[in-house]
Amino acid sequence: MAVVESREWYLASYAPEGVPTSDHLKLRTVTLSLDSIPERHVVLETLFISVEPYLRSRVTGREDGLYTPQFNLNEVLSTFGVGRVIRSKDSDYVEGDIVVSPLTPFAEYGVVPSQLLTRKIDPNDGIPLPEYISLLGVPGFAAWVGIEVIADPKPGSNVFISAAAGAVGMYAGQLAKLRGCRVIGSTGSDEKVRLLKEEFGYDDAFNYHTETDFDAALSNYFPNGIDVYLDNVGGKMLEAVLNHVNKNAKIPLCGMISGYNKVWTEREGVRNLLNLIGKEVNMQGFMVGSYLHRFGDFAKDMESHLKQGKIGSKLKIFHGIETFLESLGSLFTSSNVGKVIVQVK
Repeated sequence: MAVVESREWYLASYAPEGVPTSDHLKLRTVTLSLDSIPERHVVLETLFISVEPYLRSRVTGREDGLYTPQFNLNEVLSTFGVGRVIRSKDSDYVEGDIVVSPLTPFAEYGVVPSQLLTRKIDPNDGIPLPEYISLLGVPGFAAWVGIEVIADPKPGSNVFISAAAGAVGMYAGQLAKLRGCRVIGSTGSDEKVRLLKEEFGYDDAFNYHTETDFDAALSNYFPNGIDVYLDNVGGKMLEAVLNHVNKNAKIPLCGMISGYNKVWTEREGVRNLLNLIGKEVNMQGFMVGSYLHRFGDFAKDMESHLKQGKIGSKLKIFHGIETFLESLGSLFTSSNVGKVIVQVK
């Protein structure tokens, strides 16, 4: 019987507060049989796996905020990944196929239902494999939904993106620029300010660690007010934005990473929500799963932008399955730039 040894990350204990550590997420080695998989399943050799901020919300032991289902104790974590089929019990997939799955185990090898394989990759299409879980994955889709579907800005609109050098922010700003908007971003270092302006085409950006008076910063960068704010951080930045919104502004709420490691009673509140009424602002939270009917439109748009060189990516790749815990922790520091991915093979 053919078997492989596979290292996998599993949930040992819930982490209600703070960044998860090796007390919460642990690595173990298991033996996986290649010949006894169920019908309509495949065995994947994991190549690349996406490290997403929302994973933090799935190991708290409680359902609030994003209301994402919790991983069970002892369960292997899973997320979007790219893998190679090494065994198949489905005639639609053969050994050697490169596929994308939203439930790729955080493991070197894993058994996945073939119905959960969302895409078979053509190796001749010229798109680097990590882009399928970055620009063409959750971050790109979140940016596209936030800007193209919910905000739908007109040319000349004043657009503000927080966490602008992160996985979603880098694409959101570029999409807004393609629509002829004036785009400003906030980020956590002077180097990332440079990156936003020189590589991603932002009109300007500021370092929130040095420009700590957010209200003053927004007065400076938005003398004519804000028409669209794609929120990735929440907290004090959202409160400051609400003092500078124009009438009928749109605020797609993509994430609030400033509060992911805190219980709700310790998160910073927003005191000026009354401005939403007076300015008739549309502030809308969204989950990309509710827009899967638009995924085809998104993929067509973004593949076109990518192949024409209109949108670029910045990837932070960690090497080896053992680096997952470090890669997850990096999401909650100012050192992170772009999309975080673990290259397993």
